[in-house]
Amino acid sequence: MTIDEIVKSLQPSALSPQPFSEVHIVGGLHPDWPFEYYLEMIARIKKSFPKICIKAFTATEIDYFSRISGKSIVETLTELKKHGLDTMPGGGAEIFDTGVRNQLCPEKLSGEGWINVMEAAHRAGIKTNATMLYGHVENYGQRVDHLLRLRELQDKTKGFQAFIPLAYHPKNTEIGGSYSSGIDDLKTIAISRLVLDNFTHIKAYWIMLGEKLSQVALLFGADDIDGTIIDEKVTHSAGALSSKGLTANELINMIKKAGKVPVERDSFYRKVK
Repeated sequence: MTIDEIVKSLQPSALSPQPFSEVHIVGGLHPDWPFEYYLEMIARIKKSFPKICIKAFTATEIDYFSRISGKSIVETLTELKKHGLDTMPGGGAEIFDTGVRNQLCPEKLSGEGWINVMEAAHRAGIKTNATMLYGHVENYGQRVDHLLRLRELQDKTKGFQAFIPLAYHPKNTEIGGSYSSGIDDLKTIAISRLVLDNFTHIKAYWIMLGEKLSQVALLFGADDIDGTIIDEKVTHSAGALSSKGLTANELINMIKKAGKVPVERDSFYRKVK
């Protein structure tokens, strides 16, 4: 999308009549766009929608911006923050183990590199999330190693807002394999809640888990099933079985029927309603 298209897509429409509270931007490593293009993108969004929270760019993208701009990681993050970046997603963590990454995503930043970028973001005052993609070629030990490394960094920086376990989806991938089981999904949520005692929030991402299993996950340690969303494409391209979007009322109903109290929050987990 061009910057003009991004700004236009954020205008209230028949599809989404309410103003957006957050825009989540991730993409590939474009071979032609300079770092300044991304600065302009963030600045234009913030100028057009001053109240919107901009959550953007994975650690791999930040590392790429650093390389194409000739700036350090810290300088890169500082520039993005100055132009309007509010927070960062936790994507691209996958599994930190080197052997797994060489098989799963050799073109991405290393596990150590991901940790270093997130530490720099936290030092720069940028809160982030953290993820773990499970159910592909990793084993349980490598999952635990991943969680412990996140816990260690959180002890140092206190910069992670939420941990999001992401269940691998096998469709249209070179690795193939199968979907995770509901039992594995719930165990992963529960173990994450126990191990990551220094993370305030554990997210059961309903796009990945499906609506009903996300409800059950609220009884296994998750406290967030984010979010309304309108037309999710990434996970559905890999065979997601969930809806492409839910209304606020549908989410409220899901949470209440799980015996929990629904709370609308902002991007920094401050209570809105």
